[in-house]
Amino acid sequence: MDTAALLLHPVRLRIVQAMLGGRELTTADLVAQLPEVSPATVYRQVSTLADAGILLVVDEQRVRGAVQRTYALDVAAAQVSAQDIAALTPEQHRQGFTAFVAGLLAQLDAYLASSTSDPATDQLGYRTVALWVTDEEMAALAAEMSAPVLRLLDRGPGEGRTRRLLSTVLMPDRTTSPPPGGPGPHRAP
Repeated sequence: MDTAALLLHPVRLRIVQAMLGGRELTTADLVAQLPEVSPATVYRQVSTLADAGILLVVDEQRVRGAVQRTYALDVAAAQVSAQDIAALTPEQHRQGFTAFVAGLLAQLDAYLASSTSDPATDQLGYRTVALWVTDEEMAALAAEMSAPVLRLLDRGPGEGRTRRLLSTVLMPDRTTSPPPGGPGPHRAP
C-alpha cells in the first residue's frame, strides 16, 4: 500500500497527527487520545502503520506479561510524494480531505472540551483569505511560509513550550473568474 493510500484512512491520519512533534506514544496512549475510536481499531491501525514503516518502535516494556511498545513517527516515511498526489483521483482527494478535516474537528472538540482551554490566551485562530497570484508567486509564497516553520520543526518539548498544530490548505478557487480589467481588486489607476 502506498503512503497516500495509508494516510487517506481517517483513523490512520489521526494517529499520524497525534504523533507529530516528536512525540513517543504507546498504543494505549493513542487510545486515550482518540476516545471516539474503538481500542481494537486503534490497535489494528497502529499495526498497519508500523508494518508500513511509518511508525517505528522506539521502546518495548513488559507490562503484566505483555509487550508494550512505544512508537515514534518516521516523518520522512509519512510524506506523500508529488507523484502520489498527482496520481490521486478526485474521489481520493475528497476522501483524504474529508479525513484531514475530520481530524481537525476532532482535535478542536478535544481542545474545547478541556477545562483548561482558553482560546484567546492559547491563540486559537482560523481564517480564509483569497489571493490573486501566479503559479510563480504561489511557489515563492509557499517557500517563504515554509522557511520559518522548518526552523521550528526540530524543537521538542521543553520549558514553556506548548505543542501547537499548524494546518494549511492551499487550493485554487474555481468558483470565480478574474474580474474584467485585471487580475485583482488592487491595481494601479
